[in-house]
Amino acid sequence: MTTRSLRTTAAALGLLVATVAAARPVGSLPALGDFLDPTRGVWANARAHDAPPTLTIAGLAGPVRIVYDDRRVPHIFAGSEEDAYRALGYVVARDRLLQLHVQTLASSGRLTELAGERALALDREMRGLGMPRAAEAKLRAVGEDTPSGRVLRAYADGINAWIDGLTPARLPMEFKLLGVRPERWTPLHSLHVINRMGYTLAYDAPEIDRAAVAARVGVAAAAALFPERAPIVEPIQPNGQSAPRLDSTRLAPPGAPDPEAARLVATHDAFFPLRDRAIPPDERAHLASNNWAVASRRTAGGHALLAGDPHLELTLPSIWYEAHLVVPGKLDVYGVTIPGLPGVVIGFNRDVAWTFTNTGADVLDFFAEEVDDATRPTRYRVDGQWRAVEQRVETYRGKDGEIVEVDTLRFTHRGPLRRDTAFAAGGAPRWLSMRWTVLDPSDPLAAFREGSHATSARGFLDALAAGYFAPAQNMLAADRAGTIAIRSTGHYPIRAGDGSGYVVRDGRRSDNDWRGWIPVSRYPQAFDPPQGFLASANQQPIDPRATTDFWGGGYDPWRALRINALLRADSAVTPDVMRRWQTDPGSERANLFVPFFLGAAERVAAAGGANAARLREAARLLGEWDRRYTRESTRAALFEGAMRQLADRTWDELLAPRPRAGDGASTWPDGAASGRRVATPASAILATLLRDSASAWWDDRRTRDRVEDRDAILAASLLAAHDALVQRSGAPDAGGWTWSRQRHANINHLLRLPALSRLELPVQGGTGTLSPSFGNGTHGASWRMVVELGPEVRAWVTYPGGQSGDPADPGYTDRLPRWLAGELDEARAPRTPEELPAARRSPRLDLTLSPR
Repeated sequence: MTTRSLRTTAAALGLLVATVAAARPVGSLPALGDFLDPTRGVWANARAHDAPPTLTIAGLAGPVRIVYDDRRVPHIFAGSEEDAYRALGYVVARDRLLQLHVQTLASSGRLTELAGERALALDREMRGLGMPRAAEAKLRAVGEDTPSGRVLRAYADGINAWIDGLTPARLPMEFKLLGVRPERWTPLHSLHVINRMGYTLAYDAPEIDRAAVAARVGVAAAAALFPERAPIVEPIQPNGQSAPRLDSTRLAPPGAPDPEAARLVATHDAFFPLRDRAIPPDERAHLASNNWAVASRRTAGGHALLAGDPHLELTLPSIWYEAHLVVPGKLDVYGVTIPGLPGVVIGFNRDVAWTFTNTGADVLDFFAEEVDDATRPTRYRVDGQWRAVEQRVETYRGKDGEIVEVDTLRFTHRGPLRRDTAFAAGGAPRWLSMRWTVLDPSDPLAAFREGSHATSARGFLDALAAGYFAPAQNMLAADRAGTIAIRSTGHYPIRAGDGSGYVVRDGRRSDNDWRGWIPVSRYPQAFDPPQGFLASANQQPIDPRATTDFWGGGYDPWRALRINALLRADSAVTPDVMRRWQTDPGSERANLFVPFFLGAAERVAAAGGANAARLREAARLLGEWDRRYTRESTRAALFEGAMRQLADRTWDELLAPRPRAGDGASTWPDGAASGRRVATPASAILATLLRDSASAWWDDRRTRDRVEDRDAILAASLLAAHDALVQRSGAPDAGGWTWSRQRHANINHLLRLPALSRLELPVQGGTGTLSPSFGNGTHGASWRMVVELGPEVRAWVTYPGGQSGDPADPGYTDRLPRWLAGELDEARAPRTPEELPAARRSPRLDLTLSPR
């Protein structure tokens, strides 16, 4: 064991024992004698990395050579693709076994087996949505004797080969601490992981935000605050304009509450019990990703460039694992895989590079069903005929196999069936079923497998469009011929009537069912546009004037505005410029809002009043800001505080009511506000409202002695933010306002153990910047990649953390410092093991796998 490994293990051990002992009753801990055993316990973990075994694996058609480079990336050289994926399963299990185990439990609704009743709500959401049922359906759709079926089995064989060879010394320390062993992997486990990504990226129902607002201020106002078409237009598919467009209209004023909308919200809470609607759509972390590509004629080197950085939850270990797979004459693909999935998700081959962002499209709908029994339905009526409700019993078990809870779930042909129990006391409850693309049977692996063989950008996108189902993604590609291309790929339903996804449809009629899928020819897409670049950052995918299709969803325009502004201004882009843009601290959101704050402060202060001097000082400080979220900035915190105050003061009409005495907690009386909004419109809606200085929305109804206009609310927001910041952090230039002390990244260990996490890391970026930072800092750039598509493809990459999932291993966080600095490492993709120089190898990790 190296000295560094010993120190790391000792520190992790001490902190781990202290953390767990403080967080859990001692009686629930496993026997620490085994955990601390010097030959079998945690001390053995660091030694386990020094002498990896050579292994024979059943099922291999021939030997596989695995060469690790000095960044701990495995380069897998195999004679067949199945052998390559079998080896991938082996190395992923070797480095990320706990992650595989925890992801399986989370994806299949089995966390109670790890954490007991504390995890029951999480498990109920997964199973209640029908996620395990959908994974089983996908497995049947894939089949066993198909290319995808054989790859799934090969990958599982590789994982199980590592598990079967585990000695007590090699068992990851968290398993020893918890007193559990990993279960064997099956193809179904991989499909659970795929579904989990669908849950992360496509589990959104914008009609519920609208309904929650309609329950407070009426249907017309709700439609204005949560529109089907975003007001700021900078689409993924270029529209021929040289600048973004603001399609602003006067927002309908607050109106009378709609009780029917309240019923939908109550039913929705059975489907989405853990969602926080108070978070604005443009700040929901899973919607924050970037990608862009530049045609060869606009680059300094004359080669197409591609950049991508998906923003997801930051965890240790990372959700990504970097790998390189080579099968001579058939496959040569480099990039990142999600542990549990057999294949490279984002990356490049010798001809093409690709990356994704989330579309945010609305692919989930509700249907009001007529059932035979309001309490325990067994049938539902469609077109006058009764159909059987499918019932499925779900049993939740604890760590020792004991039953924690049992649920009976119900499904129609559309999907999960739920009751709005919140209104049972006030009348007959209503039952809704849900249709969601993520639950539909499909072969999710085939598209990625075919795409990895593509030799052109169009070929890659066509391969994905032919087989990819969900979650829908903005797929960007570039190739060595200089082509750049993008397509919002997935399955988008064709709905009845006007096609809107913002209504609950009558489930008694089959003609209200989805009627098929929007054809690929109508997807938002572009190939080698005249402007010479393409970009997506979760904005509206297509100009509303160019389509009659419904896309819906919640969109964030700010990062797209920034990327396109940078791309328009540079006609000689380099890879290093692309890299710097990934952490660019500039903010188009600030560029739009700051002048309005300053103008309002000037006008209100000029009118006099007791607060005029403090307001002028707040405006002076904000005016000094360069509108960049650098770590050293001492003014970004003031703007962010002002924006929070602005939302609070503007959307007071959307505060949830307090229940009247004697009413259930789920009623919606017209009473005093609770202090929490039922939903929050996107900041793009606020940007639209800025143009209407006398809108009724500006009036804060909580101040009954006056009626506020835009300037009054803007000035009050800035002043309140200034006063709160002084009270909390001291004088403006005393150091407490510095952005690095105000905003942090928090990268949690999978089990949320603080000792094994990396917390309060200062970062560059803020809300709406290309490297966004908001909320509790748990989400951000999970992978950064820049690729130059020249005669020899070159790439620069990183992610926060390291390849190893073992906290005792230096490879657990070795990439974190460069990620924080915005630096990338050059990726190495040798064609043969011999091409990787000895100086760039990690010889203690090299393996040869042989057939048994």
